[in-house]
Amino acid sequence: MTADERPSLLVVDDDTIFCRVLAEALEARGYAVRVAHDVTAGLAAAAADPPEYAVIDLKMPGPSGLELVTRLKALDENTRIVVLTGYASIATAVEAIKLGAVHYLAKPADADEILAAFERRHGDAGVAVQAKPLSVARLEWEHIQKVLAECQGNITECARRLGMHRRTLQRKLGKRPVRS
Repeated sequence: MTADERPSLLVVDDDTIFCRVLAEALEARGYAVRVAHDVTAGLAAAAADPPEYAVIDLKMPGPSGLELVTRLKALDENTRIVVLTGYASIATAVEAIKLGAVHYLAKPADADEILAAFERRHGDAGVAVQAKPLSVARLEWEHIQKVLAECQGNITECARRLGMHRRTLQRKLGKRPVRS
């Protein structure tokens, strides 16, 4: 199979080592992979040649990966997108799917998990319901992420809606998400 016959795949993540390793693994599985390290570079690569598949990190310097999901879908509605993140939250997962991603995976995810996610066409009703409820701290994190998404990332407006000081919100957002 020549490079022109392989399905095109765009990986956009600010972690250069992760990108290199993932790109090599996906190329070994028959994909023609291009890599970008921010939303702007990802848009430029996609505008030149819209990919059939895309793996997008959610949190990068500058605009969120969610903006790239929207723009890739505008370029080609058939692009199959998987969103990856180390900052998994229910709000961002729901938003990614609403914007057109086919799946949302928490890091670390390997090439086989990503390829399986691309093939998903429907949800899985057989997924076990979590028996242990989320902690109060995790619920707070999820709620903050939901409100922040509703405010399109505007921290001042989000803090106003949550009834907290902007600096307090910024401090909470600067921390890693609380474990479930």
